[in-house]
Amino acid sequence: MNRSTDPLVIFATNAVETESRGLTALADALNTELEQPFLDAIDTIERIRRKGGRVIVSGIGKSGIIARKIASTLASTGTPALFVHASEASHGDLGMITEQDVLLVLSNSGETPELADLVAYVKRWRVPLIAITSRADSTIARSCDVGLVLPAHEEACPNGLAPTTSTTLQAALGDALAVTLLKNRGFSPEDFRALHPGGKLGAQLSFVHEVMHGDAELPLIDVDALMAEALVVMTSKRFGCVGVVRGDGTLAGVITDGDLRRNMSSDLISRTTGEVMTVKPVTIEPSALASTALAILNERQITTLFVVENAAPVGILHIHDLLRIGVK
Repeated sequence: MNRSTDPLVIFATNAVETESRGLTALADALNTELEQPFLDAIDTIERIRRKGGRVIVSGIGKSGIIARKIASTLASTGTPALFVHASEASHGDLGMITEQDVLLVLSNSGETPELADLVAYVKRWRVPLIAITSRADSTIARSCDVGLVLPAHEEACPNGLAPTTSTTLQAALGDALAVTLLKNRGFSPEDFRALHPGGKLGAQLSFVHEVMHGDAELPLIDVDALMAEALVVMTSKRFGCVGVVRGDGTLAGVITDGDLRRNMSSDLISRTTGEVMTVKPVTIEPSALASTALAILNERQITTLFVVENAAPVGILHIHDLLRIGVK
């Protein structure tokens, strides 16, 4: 790969590579000195969650911004959490913290004075304290129940002052906690969707039964009907296909535009649907995710899917229905 010779691009690249080295060191640390503290943090949070408690996340400055992000990620993945600003905590927001909660604090130096009242409060009420810091010998690291000490790292800032690599590592470790808790608890896409009903993510996690056409819109015809009738149904329902059903209402097959072309002959309209249909068509259940339906449509290079329940058609789904709501 050709690298830029522009001094500014070179500097920017070095900054990214510096943070990348920090992330590599963090991954290595999770398999060595951070392994047990990380598992202790997971165990502590899970124990608190099962008892109805929450993760209270706090920090100041850039660490506070990352703390707010971690709280949001935890909450959105099924671990009840909220952000409490350390300065506001000293002016009444300590009341947001209960004895059933766990406090997760972020402080690169571990000596952030604004966190003193918060730490003293949780120690008084025996609220478990988890700390993410870069100094194992700091006041907060010595005061916590579980210390997640970041590995030695170089800030991307040329002066070594602006929090850059350190905040990247904080965010990455927070993400690691959130997704590990999610995995450990068996948090499913359906659970995720319940917490993300809006926007593109909500569309991606929509269920087939929420998008499909049903009842009067279903293009269905009996397996013994003539193709002349089938063509009328296909034309009137505008899906370019018709579902062929048996006497018990189960789906026997489908007839698409492609089937018509393959069976084109002078006697086509006098043949039965059972003679022309494609048997064992691709179908989907109403409880499936819309994203799964789109994947099937793309893989099979088709535009419609019949939605079946107990082998009987209950709906039909067109690829345009999925694309219109933003499923990808």
